Amino acid sequence: MAGAALLVLSAMPDQARAQTPGARIDTSEAGDAGDAKLIAKGEYLAKAADCAGCHTAPPGGPSGKEPLHPGLPFAGGLPMGSPFGTIFSSNITPDPNAGIGRYSYDDFVRAVREGVAPGNKRLYPAMPFPSFAKINDDDMRALYAYFMHGVKPVATPAPQTKLPFPFNQRWALMFWSLAFAPNDVYVPQSTRSAQWNRGAYLVQSLGHCGACHTPRGPAYQERGYDQGSRLYLTGGTNDHWFAPNLTGDAGSGLGRVSEADIVGFLRSGHGGDGELERQAGQAGQAGQAGRGGGLITFGSMVQVVEDSTQYLSDDDLHAIAGYLKSLPPHESSGHFDDRSRAALRTVRALDTGDVELPGAGLYQSFCARCHQADGMGKPSKYPRLAGNPAVLSPHTDSLVRLLVEGGEAPNTQTGPEPKKMPAFAGKLTDTEMARVLTFVRNAWGNDAAPVTTRDVRSMRDSLGK
Repeated sequence: MAGAALLVLSAMPDQARAQTPGARIDTSEAGDAGDAKLIAKGEYLAKAADCAGCHTAPPGGPSGKEPLHPGLPFAGGLPMGSPFGTIFSSNITPDPNAGIGRYSYDDFVRAVREGVAPGNKRLYPAMPFPSFAKINDDDMRALYAYFMHGVKPVATPAPQTKLPFPFNQRWALMFWSLAFAPNDVYVPQSTRSAQWNRGAYLVQSLGHCGACHTPRGPAYQERGYDQGSRLYLTGGTNDHWFAPNLTGDAGSGLGRVSEADIVGFLRSGHGGDGELERQAGQAGQAGQAGRGGGLITFGSMVQVVEDSTQYLSDDDLHAIAGYLKSLPPHESSGHFDDRSRAALRTVRALDTGDVELPGAGLYQSFCARCHQADGMGKPSKYPRLAGNPAVLSPHTDSLVRLLVEGGEAPNTQTGPEPKKMPAFAGKLTDTEMARVLTFVRNAWGNDAAPVTTRDVRSMRDSLGK
């Protein structure tokens, strides 16, 4: 359940990211068929909240060496990197000793909504309880039923979190919660449609999207928890990944991304990758090709798609997309104009081999085979770079990290076979990486700040690569 603030963008091995099948419901323990339905609802909500993503340990344990119930659903033990040290996710199976089996419903509610476990033990805000506070009572009861009766107990306790002083003083988190954590259940807006309210509810509560996509303040608090805040969902940095702007900004946000593309992205990890634009261009509709914005799945968004969003209903996916598309543009950054003279020169130069711009030759040698000379990529295989919001982001962390260590698309039930991007840490120098990324951010009509050699060196040092 703890999705995210410190974790949702950390890379996880495939075995840990794989969706774990729902535990068999024991109706003799859960009660009648009505309880079974409640448990099934709770299982769906647990997927919407991506509980398994944070509470399932990777193979090999925290250090990658010792065995620690790897891959067992909700058994905890996943190490979360934070500015204050490593935080381990807890065991939330119904085991009475290692997990939450002794929790009453009120205990469960207080832990999820307020971040306080039995015995007044304060939880670190790696658990996104400020978002989960908005979960309504009906959904909370379904979640409790699922975790108590639909999940297999695991008797092995998760490792204890041991942060250095003063961050190990959990009692001080009470003041953090009083200052920064809202505690109100989501209240539907009467002036909005039922679909909009459903989308807002999922994004703000169970989905806890702001935990990664909202910038944080000096006390590591989210700078807003709903659309009433100007900075809500305008992008945030976690574990050397920058989660992009989800407002309507036409540059680095979702302004040029359609609702259908957002739905496709959440379902399969692919959206707005150029197919419609290619068809428009082939039909001779001048100026329409390339006007949209592609979406790239990277970091722990890969895990979110695999474990969570691909299992949501069409209605819920459209509700989420509709809500995001309703957000006005904030924190604008980058610009895209594929009709500009510079954009046309870029395409012609790469097509003819006239690559005078720094980084253009590197792109042609290492990137064009997949992402194409026109930057449009290959639909459902390799993401487009022309006009891509992540390419136009004000923060280059994600682009640099992808180039340094590579990446892989989500493995989903309805999506295409996932493709891998190779790592270039051993193939390109810091200067070469900076040049090719600067070229990508300023080709085909893209207009964004350059990537510096210092940016690349800093990322390599942080990753140990």
